[in-house]
Amino acid sequence: MLQESIEVIINVGSGAGDKQEMRMRLAEIFAATNRKANISLARSGEEVVELARRAALSDSNTIVAGGGDGTLSAVASTVVDTNKTFGVLPLGTLNHFAKDLRIPLDLEAAALTVIAGHTTKVDVGEVNGHIFLNNSSLGLYPRLVREREKQQRLGFGRWAALFWALIAVLRRHPFLDVKLSVEGKDFSSRSPLVFIGNNEYEKECLNAGARGCLNAGRLSLYITRDTGRLGLVRLAWRTLFGGLRDDKDFLALCSKEIRIETKHRRLRVAVDGEVTVMQPPLHYRIRPSALRVLVPAENEAK
Repeated sequence: MLQESIEVIINVGSGAGDKQEMRMRLAEIFAATNRKANISLARSGEEVVELARRAALSDSNTIVAGGGDGTLSAVASTVVDTNKTFGVLPLGTLNHFAKDLRIPLDLEAAALTVIAGHTTKVDVGEVNGHIFLNNSSLGLYPRLVREREKQQRLGFGRWAALFWALIAVLRRHPFLDVKLSVEGKDFSSRSPLVFIGNNEYEKECLNAGARGCLNAGRLSLYITRDTGRLGLVRLAWRTLFGGLRDDKDFLALCSKEIRIETKHRRLRVAVDGEVTVMQPPLHYRIRPSALRVLVPAENEAK
């Protein structure tokens, strides 16, 4: 007798590989372990969200997201603070969330992790109602993403678009004047990048994952100091390729809540790599143990 159905949502646009073949392989894996899985393929970010909302209203207690960190974040937002459990199939390019929880990157191994049923609770971050699993940022990174997408629409390939995006952003000297409230203290900063993490990142590499834990109940805040053109080039390179470091270039703080004000009426904000427009002030908060996640047995909460 088949057990309760598992809802699986796969983003066709995430990473490489034939998603139709993945769907067939997953169906075989779940069937071989006597599990029924309703596997849906989403062809856009909007479809990911719609399928996730339907899954959240279904009788299934397990909702699985297959894709990159943006896809995981979108699906997880419908699971947060419910009695449902979140499963991960890391099919993206970077897969920060999966790596931090030591979820296998191999498709079959990740599926077997879902089937095994071992869980732990993790924190999630929130900014103005938007959930994030990894991080959010203002300034340089969302501007680079927007400009890169613009160049790609003009017909440039990935690397050429990235190069011209970098040139375009740096020509505008992309500094952001912000007022921050952290732990009841207010201060102002002029910075090209403000980075907020769900829990604390290891000092070697801020935006390349590597968090020691996801349940310490705090946000980490990193603000780059004012810098010249050469410093901006270095910062942009590190932002894109995972070399941001918590060193002399950064002010680092931790808090359960962070409030950010700016003179801008609308602000581009990156949330787990996806850029959206928000209206300041930005209110960041940590939501402790809000998400139950399927993980390898050695990571299960006792």
